[in-house]
Formats: sequence, structure tokens, C-alpha cells
Amino acid sequence: MRNKLILLLAFAFMSVNFPAYPEIRSEVSFDSRSSYAFSSFRDDIMQNSLLMEDARITHFAEALHLKYGFTFSSDSKEGRFFPGVWQGVGIGANFFGNSKGIGTPVSVYAFQGAPVYNISDQLAVYYEWNFGLAAGWKPCNGVEAYSNLIVGSRVNAYINLGAGLRWKIKDNYFLTAGLDLTHYSNGNTSYPNPGVNLAGIRVGITRTFGTPETNHIEARQDTAWKKKRFGVDVTAYGAWRKRVYRGGEEPVLLRGHFMVAGMDINPMWNTSRIIRVGGSLDMQWDESTDLKRNHAEGTTTEDIYFYRPDAWRQICLGISARGELVMPIFSVNIGIGYNVIGPEETRASYQMANLKIRVVKGLYANIGYQLLNFQKQNNLMLGLGYSFR
Repeated sequence: MRNKLILLLAFAFMSVNFPAYPEIRSEVSFDSRSSYAFSSFRDDIMQNSLLMEDARITHFAEALHLKYGFTFSSDSKEGRFFPGVWQGVGIGANFFGNSKGIGTPVSVYAFQGAPVYNISDQLAVYYEWNFGLAAGWKPCNGVEAYSNLIVGSRVNAYINLGAGLRWKIKDNYFLTAGLDLTHYSNGNTSYPNPGVNLAGIRVGITRTFGTPETNHIEARQDTAWKKKRFGVDVTAYGAWRKRVYRGGEEPVLLRGHFMVAGMDINPMWNTSRIIRVGGSLDMQWDESTDLKRNHAEGTTTEDIYFYRPDAWRQICLGISARGELVMPIFSVNIGIGYNVIGPEETRASYQMANLKIRVVKGLYANIGYQLLNFQKQNNLMLGLGYSFR
């Protein structure tokens, strides 16, 4: 049945025709991805309450993806400065070996890719990222799904990175093949949340519409970016999160959700048209920090209680180094920093990844995620920002 579905989807997208517009060229892609699924399971509460031999079962997974994308033609401004870059939206169905316990989630996402190195006019090394949401998971409740200790919510974030070869086989047809990495997570908004990780291969076919263009397009050499080399990005964000309290003899999953809010002041320097580097002053307030000093004596586990800390005691201040890849519509900003001021549990290194989606000139939407010490899932970063330059 699944092979018939693959053939049906492949035939359908090859038969479709899309209208041509002067500055964009539409394309439709079909991908099949086979992966090994595993969990980054690290939990000191669930491991004692559920069957760990079931929790550690690994599964093979398959996915089918259908994508609509577009590239800017060489006559457009974006096409001259960012040749060959494609972006668009996609949908994917994910089939896990343990579908009864995990579900069959469907992903909806934005994507962007580009050639990294042109081997010839017909063959190029490429990369592509996907970012969106996956719905249809069966969340863990600790009773029915013993083999599901890795998903705590019905909807999870979907993050994917692929890289490989893109081969032009005809004027309007490309074959792609390469490696594929995927991560699913709810951003610590539900529990449990160790995340689902996939590693494998992808193969696909792309059909473009309109007048064919060669794979080998040189970027226009300009110096405009040198005139505006320096800028400052200011981002404000918020989120909600779950918290496990580890201040007593046993860890306790606290009831409800806690709010998070923050602001980043991020001076950046353009080293080229597509690369920016710089630093950032990062401030964050987390309602779930500094609880140990405010624990009501005598309350434990089921009846645990805390006095509300002063808000200023729940603020941490950090400094981070940043790098950013700039492309049409989207920018990907990553950072590594250290909290120098704040509650004891926040005095650690932190890492963040942010997707900036340009809305109008200067204004962008921000979707990000933060870790502590490269392993502890901290919080989402959902907000708006503005580039002053």
C-alpha cells in the first residue's frame, strides 16, 4: 500500500503545471526518507516508574514529503545576489516502527535550500533545512504506552537538516540524494521531552516550471553590503515551560506551566553578503528559577509548595557570541554564551538557535530554542525583533 502511495504522489506532482511569474520559478519536490529513530532519553523521574527495557527500544522510521517551492529568477534582485536558492512549504507523513505507541505524525513546515558547491553545470552539492510543526503524536501518559517515554505532547516542533547531491537530469528535472537529520521536540512545554531524533538518508526528485536555468549561476559581485556593515538586532521573546524541581531528596515534576520572557541586544558585523558575526547581551526572566531558596519547609513531593520569589531574583544576564546565515526571507542565527549574573542554577553555558523570518524591512519574527550546557532543554524563544542598520 505504501509503495502505491509513493508512485501516486510522484505521478501527481510530475503532472501538475504551475503558472509562471516574471521573478519567481515554481518547483514541486517529492522526497522519501529512511531513518533510524532514537531518543535522547535522560530522565530521573520516568526511569523508575516505567519499563526502561521498553523505553530504550529503537525503531526504524520512514517519511514521505511533498513540497512546493520557488526560486528567484536571475532577472530579480534576489536571484542575482542569491542564485539557486529555493524556499517554500512542505508536508510530510512519518511512519515509525512503533506507531501504536508513538503515532503517525504529519509535519507541516517551511524550508530553504541552496547549492553549496557546483561540481559541474549538472551536478551540485546542496543543503536544505526544514522547520515547522508535527501533529498526531500519541503523548505518554505512563499507563497505556510503556514504549513511549519520549513524547509528552500531541504537537511537537519539527527540525530537519539535509545535505547531499543535486543532479540535473533534464531541463526541468533534478534528482537529489544525501544524508538526513531530524529532531522532534515540544520545547520543554510539556513533559516528558527528551525528544525524538532521526538519522538516515533521503532521495527525491524535483520538477521545476518555466524556462530552465543552468545550475551553475555565479552570484553578482557587489559591494553594497560593505556600506552597511554594522547593525544591531534587538529581539524580545516569551514562552512557557515545564519544570522538574531537584532541590530535595527526589526530583519532583511541578504542576502547571511557568512563564519565560527575554530580550537580546545583538550587534552584528557583515563579513560578506550572507554571513554576519557578532556578540549579544542576553537577558531572561524565568518564573521557575530560584525556587530552592523559597521552598516551604515541610512540604514535599505531592504537596510541595513555594513562596513566590522576587521577580528581580529570577533574572539572568549573559553574554554570547553569535553567527548568522543570511538568505532571502530567512536568516539562521546561532549563539553560544555564558550567564554571568542570575540564580545559581542559571550560572552555566547556554546555546541557542534562532530562525528569523523577515516580515517587512527591519522587522522579523523570531522562533528559537535554548539549551543549557549543551544538553539540558531550557525553553522556546518566540517573539519579534528589529534590525537597526
